[in-house]
Amino acid sequence: MISVVILGAGNVATHLFRVFNKTENITVKQWFNRNLKSLDHFKNSVAITNDLAALTDADIYILAVSDDAIADISGQLPFKNKLVVHTSGCVNIHDMDKKNRRGVLYPLQTFSKAAPIDFSNVPICIETLDKKDYLLLKQLALSIGSPTKRVNSDQRKVLHLAAVFVNNFTNQLYRIGHEITESESAEFDLLKPLILETAKKVQNMSPYMAQTGPAKRDDKKTIKNHLSLLENNHHKEIYNLLTDSIKLTHGRKKL
Repeated sequence: MISVVILGAGNVATHLFRVFNKTENITVKQWFNRNLKSLDHFKNSVAITNDLAALTDADIYILAVSDDAIADISGQLPFKNKLVVHTSGCVNIHDMDKKNRRGVLYPLQTFSKAAPIDFSNVPICIETLDKKDYLLLKQLALSIGSPTKRVNSDQRKVLHLAAVFVNNFTNQLYRIGHEITESESAEFDLLKPLILETAKKVQNMSPYMAQTGPAKRDDKKTIKNHLSLLENNHHKEIYNLLTDSIKLTHGRKKL
């Protein structure tokens, strides 16, 4: 049985608790957060605390907190030589206090508390300074059904950066698309099959090969027409920026 203490109450922490709590060989011994109100919903399922000095003994302490808080909290932990890991995509493993054994358990996926998640679709990127700690974290990840990959801090940082492009920025483009359809009372739902097909394509071919549309074809009249339809100048800037990027990628525009 692997014993865990979770620190933090955000999206990642909540989903980790849910999956750990229903996994036979993992026990969540305690859940810490500065604001206990955030954990009220779970107080009958796990011991909760807002006092770092009251942390119980466990095999792994998971810092599922904001990037800026990781170094500070790791330095405040009231013990030594325990395995302490964070879940961040861009914080270096050496940013944590070296009084404890350090590791990273980075789930490469988007998490929202209200959206269910299947951890078989959540690659876990693992980094440790000790081989035994790596094997323990791998066992933890495999216990929840996640595929694992050993990565170093530099690899994790570029994966996180790429994730911002393919997830956060893409989601913002969905939002802009929603605003555009709403301007003429068109149904955004009609675009959902297209969104799914676009995501499905890159499972089997490169994004370069999957690219279609007026920018790749250099359809000047269509591009001009689209720009004339956009009333929001910010949307125009984004359209022009991405159009130029596609043209550059596909040889329609010179540097």
